[in-house]
Amino acid sequence: MKLLTYLSGNEYRWGALIEGENILDLNRAFDRHLGYAFEGVEGPFKLDMISLLELGDRGLQEVGRAVGEARRLFAEGEGGELIRDGTVVRLSQVKLAAPIPRPRKNIVCLGLNYPEHVAEGSRARGEPPRPLPEAPVFFTKPPTSVIGPYDDIIYPRVTERLDYEVELAFVVGRRGKYIPREEAYKYIAGYMAFNDVTARDLQRRHQQWFKGKGCDTFAPMGPYLVTADEVGDPMNLDLWLRVNGEVRQFSNTRNMIFGVDEILSILSDGMTVEVGDIVATGTPSGVGSAHPSGLLKVGDLVEAGVEKIGMLRNRVVAEEPGSPT
Repeated sequence: MKLLTYLSGNEYRWGALIEGENILDLNRAFDRHLGYAFEGVEGPFKLDMISLLELGDRGLQEVGRAVGEARRLFAEGEGGELIRDGTVVRLSQVKLAAPIPRPRKNIVCLGLNYPEHVAEGSRARGEPPRPLPEAPVFFTKPPTSVIGPYDDIIYPRVTERLDYEVELAFVVGRRGKYIPREEAYKYIAGYMAFNDVTARDLQRRHQQWFKGKGCDTFAPMGPYLVTADEVGDPMNLDLWLRVNGEVRQFSNTRNMIFGVDEILSILSDGMTVEVGDIVATGTPSGVGSAHPSGLLKVGDLVEAGVEKIGMLRNRVVAEEPGSPT
């Protein structure tokens, strides 16, 4: 399933994509008993993405039942009432937000997780080839960096070197610690496309990555949280990034140094991972700081996609003079 969060006025709503162009508002669907049976849960429902995931497999099963029931009603010509009461809305009529608009914790990210990206960094700096990391290189981005799949990326006045990085991200669906690698996939709820936007000059100036990667709007994600069962093998997905239609990055997740299961297992060693935690798995080669076409400019359209998951489309805009945010 493709789960999503969208804006209705100033209110976030939670839904699932049905038939490609329709969104089933799952709170409204459950309120009208459209295929739900949560024992001990009373309506009206006020679930969001994280509270859904906290219901575990049962929650996703009930979403599947609701989606199936909505599809049946439409197939039998009885879907009009779902549209009239707002249980179903058109994708084209709403604005998608990040699937988890405000994560409860920092987003965990990986650096240097594709060999060709490690190599291009050394070449761009005129340095000898850097050895591949022997362990995952973790850093984080704050929740304030998150934006939706079609929101603008603000070019902050604090940097002069704005860059892009397409990545596969996963969302934790079960709390765990010391998770064995062979059990890791059982702890993953689903996957998203992710762009690890970066201020390269800040990254180097501060000699760590949090500041250069943590500015507002530096974490576009979505467009959907695609459940693990629909994605299948996350280690065989094409991912790509275009700037103004020019392909800058193209690779496959099988080229990662550390795979999804290994990343989660190592991350959970001595550290509890919780439902709703977001982990981005690193970027392939072709970043702007090493690409002949160069870094991002105001006005650029950045499109970052992952096979089976979807595409982010974000325009780079100037930060307003005197803006405090």
